[in-house]
Amino acid sequence: MRVMERQGNAPPDDIPVVLAREGQHGPVIHAANRTARLEGITPGSRVVDMRAICPELQVAYADEAGDRAALDRLVLWARRWCPWTVRDGDDGLILDTTGADHLWGGEAAMLVEMETQLSLLGLTARLAVAPTWGAAWALARFGPVRAICGADEIYFKLGALPVAGLRLDAPTLLLLRRLGLKTIGAVMDVPRLSLTRRFVKAGLQANPLMRLDQLMGKLAEPVSSVDAKPVIRAQARLAEPIFDPTPHLPELCADLCDQLKQAGQGCRRLHLMVYRTDGDVSHVDVATSAPTRDPAHLQGLFRDKLERINPGFGFDLITLAAGAVEEMQDRQTRLEGGADDDLHLTQLIDRLSAKFGPRAVTRPILRQSHLPERAEAQIAALASVPETGVVLTKERPLRLLDHPEEVRVLYAVPEGPPAQFVWRRQTHRVARYAGPERIAPEWWKDRPGTRLRDYFKVENQTGLRLWLYREGLHEDGRGGDPRWFVHGFFA
Repeated sequence: MRVMERQGNAPPDDIPVVLAREGQHGPVIHAANRTARLEGITPGSRVVDMRAICPELQVAYADEAGDRAALDRLVLWARRWCPWTVRDGDDGLILDTTGADHLWGGEAAMLVEMETQLSLLGLTARLAVAPTWGAAWALARFGPVRAICGADEIYFKLGALPVAGLRLDAPTLLLLRRLGLKTIGAVMDVPRLSLTRRFVKAGLQANPLMRLDQLMGKLAEPVSSVDAKPVIRAQARLAEPIFDPTPHLPELCADLCDQLKQAGQGCRRLHLMVYRTDGDVSHVDVATSAPTRDPAHLQGLFRDKLERINPGFGFDLITLAAGAVEEMQDRQTRLEGGADDDLHLTQLIDRLSAKFGPRAVTRPILRQSHLPERAEAQIAALASVPETGVVLTKERPLRLLDHPEEVRVLYAVPEGPPAQFVWRRQTHRVARYAGPERIAPEWWKDRPGTRLRDYFKVENQTGLRLWLYREGLHEDGRGGDPRWFVHGFFA
C-alpha cells in the first residue's frame, strides 16, 4: 500500500508539484505528483536539475518526521481490516489479511473497501494482494492500481515488472541493468548457481537471490506487527456514532475482567481506544500499582480522564484492551470465604495516581550502589520495581539528608571522628562513636579525583545520634585537608 498524497487541499492536477528534502549536494526530490512524474521528474534527483527540465515546477519541503508519525497512526487505523499491520518503509503499509478477507466479501471487495476508506481521508493508494510480502510490495509499486496475485501466478504477474521491484539497493540495481537484467523475470531466468557465485557474500538488500526467495515464498518473511493488540480485550461496535464512551464503560470493564478471571490473570495497564468516523484514533491509558481484575475499580480509574478524548464527528467502535498482564490468583481473606471489600492500599494508590497524575505518588526502591545517596531512588508508584539484588546488612540512619551538610571541625581525633564540631550554629561534643566504615568512589560513575569517605556513627552530649563522614584523607593527592559532613540521623 503506497500513500501518494497528503491529506488537505491538494493543488490542481495539471500543476507539477514535488516535495524536497536535503541531500548531500542540495535539495533533492522526495516525492512527486502524477503531473511531475509525466514531466520526467524522478525521486532522488536534484531540484536544480529538475527545474531545468520543468521550469514551472512547484517545490515544497517534505515533513519526513510528520509523515512517519502519520503513517504510524495509519498502521493502527488499518487494523480494522486485520489484526497484523506494520509500516513498510516511509511510504507503505503491510497487512497480513490471511483469514480476514472473507469478512469483507473476498479480496477484490476488501481492496475496494480499503480504497474507499482511504479516499475519505484524502489519501490515494496503490493496493495489491499477494501470497508474500515481496510480491505485494512489487505489485503495489510497479503493478496496476489494484492487483490480486495468487500463489501460482507470481511468475507470470511479476515477471514483466522492473527489477527495482526486488527491493535491492541502488548499486545492485545498477549492476543488474548493466548485465541486461532489467525485469524480475529476467533475473528469475538466470541460473541459480550463477547468482550464488556472484552474490554469495552480499547482504539482504544486495542479494537478488535472497530477494527472489522471499518473493516466491521460499524464504520466510513474516509480518512482525509492533504494538500488537493484546489477546484479552473487549469491544463495543455501535450502530450509530456517539460522542461519549461513558455509558459503555461498565459493560466493557466487566467483559474484560471476566476474560482475565477465566485466564487466571490480572492486568496493570488498560488501553481505551475509540475509532472515529473520520479515521482518527483517540485513546486513554490508565495503570495500576498491582495486578487487578476488579471491574468497579478499573472503571473508576477513567473518571475525569474521558474528557481528554476528542470525539470529532463521533466514533462507532470502542476497544478496551488489557496490558501488562500477569498471573493472579484469588485470595481468601475471610474465614467463611471470599475477600474483604475494604479499600486496599493498592487501590488507593491507583486512585490517587489517576487523579493527580502518574508521578504524583512515588515509592522508594533500592539501587545497586554502596553510596547512600545512590542506594535509594524514588519511582512512580505505578511503575514496575526492577530486580536489583541489593541486600543491606549494615545499619543505616532512619533519616538521610538529601544533601550532606558540611560541619566545621574544632578538634579532631586521629583516625577517628571530630571531638568537637559546629553544625547548624551549634557546638556538638562527641561522647561516643563507632566506625569507621569506608566507602570508596564508584570509578565507573564518579569523576577522576573523587575522594573516598569514612563514615562514623557518633552520639553527642545530649544523646543525638548522627551519621558523619570524612571526605578524603591527608596527603591522598586528591585535594587539601579532609572535609566533614553530616549525612543522616539515627533514631
